[in-house]
Amino acid sequence: MDERDELIEYRQKPYEAPAGATELLLVRHGASAVFRPDTRFPLVAGQGDPELAPEGREQAEQVGERLAAERLDAIYVTTLRRTVQTAEPLARRLELEPRIEADLREVYLGDWEGGLFRKMVAENDPVAQRMFAEERWDVIPGAERSEAFAERIEESLERLAAAHPGGRVAVFTHGGVIAQALASATGARPFAFLAPDNASISRLVRIGGLSAIRGFNDVAHLTGSTPTPLS
Repeated sequence: MDERDELIEYRQKPYEAPAGATELLLVRHGASAVFRPDTRFPLVAGQGDPELAPEGREQAEQVGERLAAERLDAIYVTTLRRTVQTAEPLARRLELEPRIEADLREVYLGDWEGGLFRKMVAENDPVAQRMFAEERWDVIPGAERSEAFAERIEESLERLAAAHPGGRVAVFTHGGVIAQALASATGARPFAFLAPDNASISRLVRIGGLSAIRGFNDVAHLTGSTPTPLS
């Protein structure tokens, strides 16, 4: 061995994102309004569009407070108002105008739109059982094809990452979208990350076609504990 080799040391270091990578903070919207079978949620382009429940508005304020000190290059929301309302406190604090990314809207639930999905799952409907067993949304009559859903989420995230190389953005979106994004990043089962909590934060780093998960379902800001900075 060369004597010079004895002087070289290789230490473990904290994670650093690759140069040019984009960090996406995927924030699930706050808790939305309760569903009552006699009153369906209003629809936007065929999808249920409930507003935030009172507890969801409080969660939105907590997310805004958590992320207000972070360096953010942009805030994105979907076409559904629960994401817009959840992003509003942060947008107000940072004086950033949220941008709409329509393709990050929730999976289309076909005949179970307008809030009916909640009822069918709560009642353990046989189709809901099959949906979870097969991990496919499209066993619901008229629902979006699972492959098409995965494709639009991947294309959307790729587009956002390309728009902010080396940057960091907050993306206010939906539980199914976050689950799909993280499953694709890991090659996991389609529902492996399903049901992140309302107002939770998950972290995804993307560069080119590569993705790395740096956090999932962070809810420290909702629990009364002192959250550590995301930076």
